[in-house]
Amino acid sequence: MAKTKVLIVEDEAIIAKDIENVLTKAGYKVVGSFPTGEAAIAAVEELNPDIILMDIMLKGDLSGIQAAEIIREKSNIPVVFLTAYADENTVDKARSAIPYGYIVKPFKENELIATIEMALNKYKEDEDLKKERDMLKNMVIEKSDQDSIFVKADYRLNRVRYSDIYYIEALKDYVVINTEDNIYTTHTTMKEMQRILPAKDFVRVHRSYIVRLDKIFSIKYPDLVIEGKMKVIPIGGMYRKELFSRLNLV
Repeated sequence: MAKTKVLIVEDEAIIAKDIENVLTKAGYKVVGSFPTGEAAIAAVEELNPDIILMDIMLKGDLSGIQAAEIIREKSNIPVVFLTAYADENTVDKARSAIPYGYIVKPFKENELIATIEMALNKYKEDEDLKKERDMLKNMVIEKSDQDSIFVKADYRLNRVRYSDIYYIEALKDYVVINTEDNIYTTHTTMKEMQRILPAKDFVRVHRSYIVRLDKIFSIKYPDLVIEGKMKVIPIGGMYRKELFSRLNLV
């Protein structure tokens, strides 16, 4: 089994060497150690590490946070920050780089290893979710003569007819597709659902809701009611005009 490749970016030579010794002893492969963000960025493509340990406060023109942001945009390699500061201001600044963890110096060997393993597991989960989302997008048939989509839920792909959908609800990083008989929760966005669903049949009425027009039972602003389920759905102010323009009013 190939060893996990780690790149160290730390401007204190003694600390960098200590980290390298700990990681080597634990079975990792340290592919490089650099004192500046600039040097790390230049070496990332060639060394192709699995994970990067990055000190936040570095010598040179770039901070560890800035270097991590550049690496994330170019290479999408998970970064764990090393820092002697755990104050709220430092953590807030570091969030912009979307790190996979923090280690506060000085740290114990088991803390370092545990943080790396958790970061690698989280990164793998994120990549798997991206692949699943891409697969779902590829499974969606977008030709106008098609009447359904495939939704990944409950570890399988489920065919859902557009005509069976009553409404879609946003739930953090997921959407919940409600039909007459089933509920499907899948990892995608409302924006993506708007792109997929036929615009002639569906309308977004709230930042958290898309409804099928012919499933609307009644409207009494600021709410509407979905037939059958009698689900009350709020109408967002910015979506009101679009909704009413799509109705056959008499």
